[in-house]
Amino acid sequence: MQNATAHNFIDQNVDRESLENQVKDMYQRVAENPDGEFHFEMGRALCERLGYKPADLDKIPADAIKSFAGVGYYFHLAKLKQGESVIDLGSGSGTDTFIASLHVGDTGSVTGIDMTDAQRAKAAALRDEAGFTNIDYVKSYIEDLPAADASYDAVISNGVFNLSPDKAEVFSEIARILKPGGRLAISDIVSEKPLPEGVSCNADLWAACIGGAMQEDDYCKAIKLSGLHVVTVEPMPYEFISDNATGAADKWGVKAISLLAVKPS
Repeated sequence: MQNATAHNFIDQNVDRESLENQVKDMYQRVAENPDGEFHFEMGRALCERLGYKPADLDKIPADAIKSFAGVGYYFHLAKLKQGESVIDLGSGSGTDTFIASLHVGDTGSVTGIDMTDAQRAKAAALRDEAGFTNIDYVKSYIEDLPAADASYDAVISNGVFNLSPDKAEVFSEIARILKPGGRLAISDIVSEKPLPEGVSCNADLWAACIGGAMQEDDYCKAIKLSGLHVVTVEPMPYEFISDNATGAADKWGVKAISLLAVKPS
């Protein structure tokens, strides 16, 4: 019965191939041309407004921060510790993997997962140039993770799950790879109202982090159905910047949250 209910959180109508191509194209441009025009803000000013500590940002590659396209801050929820293993789903150009690396130290490890080649290539080059030795980047989809059961202390992600048409599978994979007592700490885009089909089936609006926004209560329910316990949900001071994205956000209450969930011990 649980799987049947989780199936309700799969969007059957969006053109998945078109969505994947548009997401890859957009985030290739984010990696290669962070000064271009996008629906969303990027860079250090955004990081600091969301809650990233300037002292941490000073210790990581500036070119990663230029391509930062996250929607919130969650490290105060994750409470990463020295020696822990962390996986970042949709790691982009590496900002959050570098921050996580600072927290877990040389005895810990960080794995960044991303399907966009340009993002992983940029992050890996910056990692090597800056001398971070505890980070690995892997090409994969977040619905099918190349990780063993119960292998990570923490899963992190920033503004990515809304891009998946199968969020139930994403949360199921997270529950699978987390160790007992492990944490899921994320920021993501959700909505106050269910989105109409004209929006939820529009690949352009999905790629802009609008069309795939799940209604907040359903989002938390999908996490709970995976077997995780939602501990806290916090609003984030994130804003869309294009007229189209802002209009859609205002109409359906599309917004950013940060969330902590825990796998029972």
